[in-house]
Amino acid sequence: MKSYESFSEWKADQSEDNQKTIDELQKLISKTAPHLTTTVKWEQGCWIDQDSPRLYIHAEPDHVQLGFYNGASLDDPEKLLSGNGKFVRFIKVHDSSDIRPESFSKLIAQSIL
Repeated sequence: MKSYESFSEWKADQSEDNQKTIDELQKLISKTAPHLTTTVKWEQGCWIDQDSPRLYIHAEPDHVQLGFYNGASLDDPEKLLSGNGKFVRFIKVHDSSDIRPESFSKLIAQSIL
């Protein structure tokens, strides 16, 4: 497992295309949930509320996943969330054009309650 000292270090280790997408998601999360702090957990960029993980970004070569640790309990009328685990759900984002600010913000806001 690769270890990162900070979210910035983790992001710098991602592909250039993914870094651009991560930047856009990071801005949206900061705007919607400014009290969350960034860190790295389980080799993923994470946003935490004190010690409680709320959101994550998992990077793959051709996309990133914006993940919600409590995603199974979120109201998702637009059916944006994927996954079938007990708790976690995610949205695949291939590039910045996939980001739907209003819809994503609603899910982010729910995930921090």
